[in-house]
Amino acid sequence: MKHMPIWMHRYLAALRALLVLTLLTGALYPLVVTGIAQVAFHDGANGSLVEKDGREVGSALVGQNFTDTAGRPVGRYFQSRPSMAGDGYDMLSTAASNLGPEDIVDVLPVPGARGGEGRRSLLTQVCARSRAAGELEGVSGARPYCTPDGVGAVLKVFPAVGTPTRAVSVNQACPAPPFVAEYRGVRVECGRPGESYAAGRTVPVRGTTVRAVVPADAVTASGSGLDPDISVAYAELQAARVARERGVSVERVRQLIAENTTDRFLGFMGEPAVNVLALNLALDRG
Repeated sequence: MKHMPIWMHRYLAALRALLVLTLLTGALYPLVVTGIAQVAFHDGANGSLVEKDGREVGSALVGQNFTDTAGRPVGRYFQSRPSMAGDGYDMLSTAASNLGPEDIVDVLPVPGARGGEGRRSLLTQVCARSRAAGELEGVSGARPYCTPDGVGAVLKVFPAVGTPTRAVSVNQACPAPPFVAEYRGVRVECGRPGESYAAGRTVPVRGTTVRAVVPADAVTASGSGLDPDISVAYAELQAARVARERGVSVERVRQLIAENTTDRFLGFMGEPAVNVLALNLALDRG
Protein backbone atom coordinates (compact mmCIF):
# COMPACT_ATOMS: atom_id res chain seq x y z
CA MET A 1 0.00 0.00 0.00
CA LYS A 2 2.95 2.33 0.61
CA HIS A 3 3.73 2.29 -3.10
CA MET A 4 0.14 3.17 -4.06
CA PRO A 5 -0.09 6.31 -6.20
CA ILE A 6 -1.29 9.50 -4.51
CA TRP A 7 -4.33 9.73 -6.78
CA MET A 8 -5.39 6.23 -5.66
CA HIS A 9 -5.26 7.34 -1.99
CA ARG A 10 -7.55 10.21 -2.86
CA TYR A 11 -10.05 7.92 -4.59
CA LEU A 12 -10.08 5.52 -1.64
CA ALA A 13 -10.63 8.39 0.81
CA ALA A 14 -13.52 9.65 -1.31
CA LEU A 15 -15.02 6.16 -1.46
CA ARG A 16 -14.79 5.77 2.33
CA ALA A 17 -16.46 9.16 2.81
CA LEU A 18 -19.22 8.14 0.38
CA LEU A 19 -19.87 4.88 2.22
CA VAL A 20 -19.91 6.55 5.67
CA LEU A 21 -22.21 9.40 4.57
CA THR A 22 -24.49 6.96 2.75
CA LEU A 23 -24.80 4.91 5.92
CA LEU A 24 -25.43 7.99 8.09
CA THR A 25 -27.75 10.02 5.85
CA GLY A 26 -29.25 7.25 3.74
CA ALA A 27 -29.94 4.65 6.43
CA LEU A 28 -29.39 5.68 10.06
CA TYR A 29 -30.90 9.20 9.85
CA PRO A 30 -34.12 8.05 8.04
CA LEU A 31 -34.51 5.18 10.51
CA VAL A 32 -34.13 7.48 13.53
CA VAL A 33 -36.53 10.11 12.14
CA THR A 34 -39.07 7.45 11.15
CA GLY A 35 -38.84 5.85 14.57
CA ILE A 36 -39.39 9.16 16.37
CA ALA A 37 -42.32 9.98 14.08
CA GLN A 38 -43.96 6.59 14.66
CA VAL A 39 -43.63 6.89 18.43
CA ALA A 40 -44.40 10.58 18.96
CA PHE A 41 -46.58 11.42 15.93
CA HIS A 42 -47.98 8.06 14.86
CA ASP A 43 -51.27 9.30 13.38
CA GLY A 44 -49.81 12.22 11.45
CA ALA A 45 -46.78 10.23 10.25
CA ASN A 46 -49.10 7.70 8.65
CA GLY A 47 -51.19 10.28 6.81
CA SER A 48 -53.88 10.98 9.45
CA LEU A 49 -56.08 8.45 7.66
CA VAL A 50 -59.75 8.33 8.58
CA GLU A 51 -61.74 5.08 8.61
CA LYS A 52 -65.44 4.38 8.29
CA ASP A 53 -66.88 0.89 8.74
CA GLY A 54 -63.38 -0.59 8.67
CA ARG A 55 -62.20 1.05 5.46
CA GLU A 56 -60.20 4.17 4.77
CA VAL A 57 -62.31 7.02 3.42
CA GLY A 58 -59.77 9.85 3.37
CA SER A 59 -57.30 11.87 5.36
CA ALA A 60 -57.92 14.55 7.94
CA LEU A 61 -55.11 16.55 6.32
CA VAL A 62 -56.24 16.38 2.67
CA GLY A 63 -59.53 17.61 1.28
CA GLN A 64 -61.72 15.76 -1.18
CA ASN A 65 -64.72 16.37 -3.39
CA PHE A 66 -68.19 15.26 -2.29
CA THR A 67 -69.72 14.94 -5.73
CA ASP A 68 -71.49 12.28 -7.80
CA THR A 69 -70.07 10.53 -10.87
CA ALA A 70 -71.09 13.48 -13.04
CA GLY A 71 -69.24 15.93 -10.78
CA ARG A 72 -72.39 17.43 -9.27
CA PRO A 73 -72.39 18.29 -5.54
CA VAL A 74 -74.14 15.67 -3.39
CA GLY A 75 -76.80 17.61 -1.52
CA ARG A 76 -76.64 15.67 1.74
CA TYR A 77 -72.95 16.48 2.25
CA PHE A 78 -71.06 19.66 3.02
CA GLN A 79 -68.95 20.76 0.07
CA SER A 80 -65.25 21.52 0.16
CA ARG A 81 -63.68 24.66 -1.26
CA PRO A 82 -62.52 24.65 -4.91
CA SER A 83 -59.24 22.92 -5.74
CA MET A 84 -56.79 23.55 -8.58
CA ALA A 85 -54.81 20.35 -7.88
CA GLY A 86 -55.38 18.27 -11.00
CA ASP A 87 -59.07 17.45 -11.32
CA GLY A 88 -59.46 18.43 -7.67
CA TYR A 89 -57.53 17.40 -4.55
CA ASP A 90 -55.03 15.34 -6.54
CA MET A 91 -52.04 14.86 -4.22
CA LEU A 92 -49.79 14.17 -7.22
CA SER A 93 -50.66 17.55 -8.74
CA THR A 94 -50.77 19.83 -5.73
CA ALA A 95 -50.79 23.38 -7.04
CA ALA A 96 -52.48 26.76 -7.07
CA SER A 97 -53.83 28.48 -10.17
CA ASN A 98 -51.00 31.07 -10.09
CA LEU A 99 -53.53 33.68 -11.26
CA GLY A 100 -53.50 37.08 -9.59
CA PRO A 101 -56.06 39.82 -8.91
CA GLU A 102 -55.29 41.56 -12.20
CA ASP A 103 -56.33 38.49 -14.21
CA ILE A 104 -59.81 39.73 -15.14
CA VAL A 105 -60.12 39.37 -18.94
CA ASP A 106 -61.18 36.05 -20.48
CA VAL A 107 -59.99 34.58 -23.76
CA LEU A 108 -63.30 33.69 -25.39
CA PRO A 109 -63.51 30.25 -27.00
CA VAL A 110 -63.60 30.24 -30.81
CA PRO A 111 -65.96 27.47 -32.00
CA GLY A 112 -64.29 25.11 -34.46
CA ALA A 113 -60.88 26.79 -34.29
CA ARG A 114 -57.77 24.76 -33.51
CA GLY A 115 -56.65 25.61 -29.99
CA GLY A 116 -59.69 27.83 -29.61
CA GLU A 117 -60.95 26.45 -26.31
CA GLY A 118 -60.40 29.81 -24.62
CA ARG A 119 -59.38 30.59 -21.05
CA ARG A 120 -61.38 31.85 -18.10
CA SER A 121 -59.82 34.59 -16.02
CA LEU A 122 -59.54 34.33 -12.25
CA LEU A 123 -62.35 36.87 -11.93
CA THR A 124 -64.69 34.83 -14.11
CA GLN A 125 -63.82 31.64 -12.22
CA VAL A 126 -64.74 33.39 -8.96
CA CYS A 127 -67.97 34.76 -10.45
CA ALA A 128 -69.00 31.37 -11.86
CA ARG A 129 -68.31 29.60 -8.58
CA SER A 130 -70.23 32.22 -6.62
CA ARG A 131 -73.23 31.90 -8.92
CA ALA A 132 -73.15 28.08 -8.69
CA ALA A 133 -72.82 28.16 -4.88
CA GLY A 134 -75.72 30.61 -4.64
CA GLU A 135 -77.93 28.35 -6.75
CA LEU A 136 -76.98 25.29 -4.68
CA GLU A 137 -77.67 26.98 -1.35
CA GLY A 138 -80.71 28.98 -2.46
CA VAL A 139 -79.10 32.38 -1.83
CA SER A 140 -77.82 35.21 -3.97
CA GLY A 141 -74.57 34.38 -5.72
CA ALA A 142 -74.00 38.00 -6.71
CA ARG A 143 -70.74 39.69 -5.84
CA PRO A 144 -68.92 42.89 -6.89
CA TYR A 145 -67.39 42.92 -10.38
CA CYS A 146 -69.51 39.96 -11.52
CA THR A 147 -72.30 39.87 -14.11
CA PRO A 148 -75.64 38.15 -13.38
CA ASP A 149 -74.66 35.30 -15.71
CA GLY A 150 -71.49 34.57 -13.71
CA VAL A 151 -68.56 36.12 -15.58
CA GLY A 152 -66.31 39.07 -14.85
CA ALA A 153 -68.00 42.45 -15.37
CA VAL A 154 -65.24 43.99 -17.48
CA LEU A 155 -65.34 46.45 -20.35
CA LYS A 156 -62.75 47.27 -22.95
CA VAL A 157 -63.10 50.92 -23.88
CA PHE A 158 -61.77 52.53 -27.08
CA PRO A 159 -59.76 54.63 -27.47
CA ALA A 160 -57.68 53.88 -24.42
CA VAL A 161 -57.32 57.59 -23.71
CA GLY A 162 -59.89 60.26 -24.37
CA THR A 163 -63.63 60.26 -25.07
CA PRO A 164 -65.01 56.72 -25.50
CA THR A 165 -66.31 55.81 -28.94
CA ARG A 166 -66.66 52.07 -28.41
CA ALA A 167 -67.19 49.78 -25.40
CA VAL A 168 -67.16 45.97 -25.35
CA SER A 169 -68.16 43.55 -22.59
CA VAL A 170 -65.18 41.33 -23.30
CA ASN A 171 -66.14 38.39 -21.07
CA GLN A 172 -69.63 37.97 -22.54
CA ALA A 173 -69.52 36.24 -25.90
CA CYS A 174 -72.09 37.20 -28.52
CA PRO A 175 -75.04 36.86 -28.71
CA ALA A 176 -75.19 37.28 -24.90
CA PRO A 177 -76.61 40.68 -23.94
CA PRO A 178 -74.01 42.88 -22.20
CA PHE A 179 -74.46 43.37 -18.46
CA VAL A 180 -74.78 47.13 -19.01
CA ALA A 181 -76.43 48.80 -21.99
CA GLU A 182 -74.26 51.92 -22.10
CA TYR A 183 -70.94 53.29 -20.89
CA ARG A 184 -70.59 57.08 -20.90
CA GLY A 185 -73.19 57.43 -23.60
CA VAL A 186 -71.71 54.65 -25.81
CA ARG A 187 -73.67 51.48 -26.49
CA VAL A 188 -71.90 48.41 -25.04
CA GLU A 189 -71.28 45.51 -27.41
CA CYS A 190 -70.94 41.80 -26.61
CA GLY A 191 -67.52 40.19 -27.07
CA ARG A 192 -66.69 38.53 -30.38
CA PRO A 193 -64.54 35.37 -30.06
CA GLY A 194 -61.22 35.70 -31.84
CA GLU A 195 -61.26 39.50 -31.94
CA SER A 196 -58.39 41.25 -30.14
CA TYR A 197 -59.28 43.95 -27.64
CA ALA A 198 -55.75 44.47 -26.32
CA ALA A 199 -55.63 48.09 -27.49
CA GLY A 200 -58.60 49.07 -25.34
CA ARG A 201 -58.62 50.40 -21.79
CA THR A 202 -59.70 47.77 -19.24
CA VAL A 203 -62.57 48.97 -17.06
CA PRO A 204 -63.84 46.60 -14.32
CA VAL A 205 -67.36 47.50 -13.22
CA ARG A 206 -68.13 46.99 -9.54
CA GLY A 207 -71.90 46.95 -9.89
CA THR A 208 -74.51 47.55 -7.20
CA THR A 209 -73.77 44.51 -5.00
CA VAL A 210 -72.64 45.85 -1.64
CA ARG A 211 -71.64 42.59 0.04
CA ALA A 212 -71.35 39.03 -1.26
CA VAL A 213 -73.37 36.38 0.58
CA VAL A 214 -71.15 33.51 -0.61
CA PRO A 215 -67.86 33.51 1.42
CA ALA A 216 -64.48 33.93 -0.22
CA ASP A 217 -63.31 30.36 0.48
CA ALA A 218 -66.31 29.02 -1.46
CA VAL A 219 -65.04 30.66 -4.64
CA THR A 220 -61.24 30.52 -4.33
CA ALA A 221 -58.82 27.59 -4.15
CA SER A 222 -56.13 27.23 -1.50
CA GLY A 223 -52.45 27.58 -2.35
CA SER A 224 -51.83 23.83 -2.15
CA GLY A 225 -55.15 22.76 -3.62
CA LEU A 226 -55.45 20.23 -0.76
CA ASP A 227 -56.97 22.29 2.08
CA PRO A 228 -59.34 20.00 4.06
CA ASP A 229 -61.07 22.86 5.90
CA ILE A 230 -63.66 25.50 5.13
CA SER A 231 -64.58 28.62 7.05
CA VAL A 232 -67.34 28.61 9.65
CA ALA A 233 -69.23 31.08 7.44
CA TYR A 234 -69.19 28.66 4.48
CA ALA A 235 -70.30 25.79 6.70
CA GLU A 236 -73.15 27.90 8.09
CA LEU A 237 -74.22 28.78 4.55
CA GLN A 238 -74.56 25.07 3.72
CA ALA A 239 -76.34 24.08 6.95
CA ALA A 240 -79.92 24.65 5.73
CA ARG A 241 -79.42 22.63 2.54
CA VAL A 242 -77.76 19.69 4.35
CA ALA A 243 -80.48 19.68 7.04
CA ARG A 244 -83.21 19.66 4.39
CA GLU A 245 -81.59 16.86 2.39
CA ARG A 246 -81.11 14.71 5.48
CA GLY A 247 -84.43 15.49 7.11
CA VAL A 248 -82.86 16.75 10.35
CA SER A 249 -83.10 20.07 12.15
CA VAL A 250 -80.82 22.96 11.24
CA GLU A 251 -79.99 23.25 14.95
CA ARG A 252 -78.60 19.70 14.94
CA VAL A 253 -76.47 20.43 11.87
CA ARG A 254 -75.14 23.62 13.44
CA GLN A 255 -74.28 21.71 16.60
CA LEU A 256 -72.18 19.30 14.53
CA ILE A 257 -70.50 22.24 12.80
CA ALA A 258 -69.51 23.62 16.20
CA GLU A 259 -68.21 20.22 17.35
CA ASN A 260 -65.99 19.93 14.26
CA THR A 261 -64.64 23.47 14.34
CA THR A 262 -61.01 23.98 15.32
CA ASP A 263 -59.89 27.24 16.93
CA ARG A 264 -57.19 29.60 15.68
CA PHE A 265 -53.70 28.12 15.68
CA LEU A 266 -52.05 28.97 19.01
CA GLY A 267 -55.17 30.97 19.79
CA PHE A 268 -54.39 33.93 17.56
CA MET A 269 -53.15 32.81 14.13
CA GLY A 270 -55.60 32.34 11.27
CA GLU A 271 -59.34 31.81 11.62
CA PRO A 272 -61.50 29.01 13.07
CA ALA A 273 -62.00 26.26 10.49
CA VAL A 274 -64.28 23.28 9.90
CA ASN A 275 -62.87 19.96 8.69
CA VAL A 276 -65.27 18.89 5.93
CA LEU A 277 -64.56 15.15 6.04
CA ALA A 278 -64.92 14.98 9.83
CA LEU A 279 -68.18 16.93 9.66
CA ASN A 280 -69.66 14.73 6.93
CA LEU A 281 -68.72 11.57 8.83
CA ALA A 282 -70.34 13.00 11.95
CA LEU A 283 -73.51 13.61 9.93
CA ASP A 284 -73.50 10.01 8.70
CA ARG A 285 -73.20 8.76 12.27
CA GLY A 286 -76.25 10.85 13.15
